[in-house]
Amino acid sequence: MEKNKTMLKNITFSEIINWDVKNFFRQVNVFKEGIRIVPFGFFLSKSDVEKIKIEDENEYKVLGVRSYGKGAFINREVMGDTLKMRTYQLAKKNRLFWCKVDTKNGAFGIINDSFVNGIASSNMTFADINTNEANLEFIQTLFKSKKINEYMDGYVTGTTNRKYIKPDQLREEIKIPLPFITAQNKIVDSYNTKMVLAKQQETKATDLEKEIEVYLDDALGLKKLKEKENVKGLQFISLKNLDRWDVLTKDLRTLNGLSNSKYDLKKIGSIYDFPSKSWKKKEYKKETFKYIELGAIEENFGVKRVKEIEVKKAPSRATQQINTGDLIIGTTRPYLKRFAIINTKHDNNICSSGFSIIEPSPNYDLNFLKEFLMSFYGIEQLKNRMTGGTYPAITNTELKEILIPLPKIATQKEIGNHILNLKNEIKNLKKEAKQNREQAILDFENEIFN
Repeated sequence: MEKNKTMLKNITFSEIINWDVKNFFRQVNVFKEGIRIVPFGFFLSKSDVEKIKIEDENEYKVLGVRSYGKGAFINREVMGDTLKMRTYQLAKKNRLFWCKVDTKNGAFGIINDSFVNGIASSNMTFADINTNEANLEFIQTLFKSKKINEYMDGYVTGTTNRKYIKPDQLREEIKIPLPFITAQNKIVDSYNTKMVLAKQQETKATDLEKEIEVYLDDALGLKKLKEKENVKGLQFISLKNLDRWDVLTKDLRTLNGLSNSKYDLKKIGSIYDFPSKSWKKKEYKKETFKYIELGAIEENFGVKRVKEIEVKKAPSRATQQINTGDLIIGTTRPYLKRFAIINTKHDNNICSSGFSIIEPSPNYDLNFLKEFLMSFYGIEQLKNRMTGGTYPAITNTELKEILIPLPKIATQKEIGNHILNLKNEIKNLKKEAKQNREQAILDFENEIFN
């Protein structure tokens, strides 16, 4: 068996940026063998930046740059008289843009048409890009790569709050992979193909989400009200739909909209079963339990995270045991739509006291109820009945007063199943979009990294 050999590597002092030997070897071994490696100065040159004096009566777009390759953005649009600094730098097209006193985590951006003539403070800096050598999208995508950011951050110096790479150092000392321009174009085209597909999938998912609301309104005979629609003049409402005399305008517009339904309105407390499912911690035989808190619910897709906790360390809000088929409704900030139907995987889990629980029954369909509560008319009613300032919530008593247009059970199931199918399609589209985005950057990295 061959013994391990100790290998020596000789390097010149000109190759060393700092005395961190481990960091040096990480950097020199990171790029794909045979790829062209050039200093930033190969395609970057110092910009002749125009400076402007701020005029109080003029409006300005103040630019910033985001980390992880998200690029330049308009940080704010303000009048000149609100700016304390009176001299700013003017942004020009095809320049690399970054903060020279806080350069880390891929916080670089390309100035394109959207940002031309925006202004930047003296903390920011620019460099001209030779577009004959560098594809702008290729350079911007480089900074989206976690591997590039780790590599670049190896050159960062400074204190914890102010880490930077000097402009001259960036141009002269730091080398990056830069294939010839035709290869860059090909890599960018491949990257964009997957990103366009991901965007199309996300757009389709958004359209289906809108379709759900339209479908539910049509199925129940409801008219979607505008979010800020004002109710003017004398309004009428059926007495059977009133449970209080101090009706506010926002309540009235919701009730008027619901009254258009082709089905009778019922209070959910008169139809659905709200069981008491207290968790008896002292009688619990296991050492740990699985806990579902309010933040564990994701809108549309149910329970996403479960914590396993020792019984002796149980949070004070861990008070209810849930079972397969139960509908749990997050009553704190209900407009966040933390509603979920429990599947077999979470049978006998413990949930927060911040949920109301409705158990299944052959007399109603809980998918239908959940979708209605998540709709415009459901959320409007929940919001209208919330109390509290910092943590607005709806009580179980108020929840039972929510009105729902109630068709026969067969129609409830038909509506609930149709929406469930749409949501499954949305879930798959979002999953595929995420995979395509991840694959796009992975394929990009595979072109330049080991």
